[in-house]
Amino acid sequence: MTLFRICGDRRRLLLKQTWSAAILDALGIELEADLTHAVPGALLVANHISWVDIFVINAALPSAFVSKEEVRRWPVIGWLAAKNDTVFLRRGSRGHARIINEQIAGILAQGKHVAVFPEGTTSDGRCLLHFHAALLQPALAAGRPVLPVALSYWELDGQRSLAPRYDGDISLGQCTRTILQRRRLIARLVTTPLRGTADEDRRIVAAQAREAIALAAGLPLVSNPPGTPGDLPGEPPSGGHPTDNPSRAPAISA
Repeated sequence: MTLFRICGDRRRLLLKQTWSAAILDALGIELEADLTHAVPGALLVANHISWVDIFVINAALPSAFVSKEEVRRWPVIGWLAAKNDTVFLRRGSRGHARIINEQIAGILAQGKHVAVFPEGTTSDGRCLLHFHAALLQPALAAGRPVLPVALSYWELDGQRSLAPRYDGDISLGQCTRTILQRRRLIARLVTTPLRGTADEDRRIVAAQAREAIALAAGLPLVSNPPGTPGDLPGEPPSGGHPTDNPSRAPAISA
């Protein structure tokens, strides 16, 4: 963290990536990433399952994350989030939202990634919740592409894993213990075709991103409540990869 504060942008991105990969390895999580559609300076829009999502994304595509302002004051996690190029959003303040939009646009203009979780909370990984389109506006206003990213977790036997889920009343400690009880887990990150490149309305782009993530992650489009099974098969869909709690996760969308 001392080096992170004084080194250049390229070195900081590499440190963030290698550190995140080391954390996943320590948790016994193997990353499988399909970065076919990744381009510099894109807004990453991802589904949200666990606090581990942040490290999965950073291990594949080092990013700045958008988080609610309160996270900055959390012990340890707030300090780490601040040092990790987190963009803190103060809810209910239009003036502050404009400042944040400019900050995000500035990061994207430098060819860096910014990541948001438009569901605004975590699910158990078997469903997708409603996407909040306003979180996509900074990229669209700046003429930057939106990159839908599908996240999913799998057991070694090919079954979808619920071990990383961090929803409902599950605590950080309970979630971590459940992950560590597995011999190995697979985290899949799949990029899908870019959106928002033709002056579409943000609601249209949000709906397109949600549909793309659902297809890549093998999830139903119906908005099931967190914890409600989506009646999903254990195996990934044929021909493709299988692939919050904003009050707890260190770097999430507001």
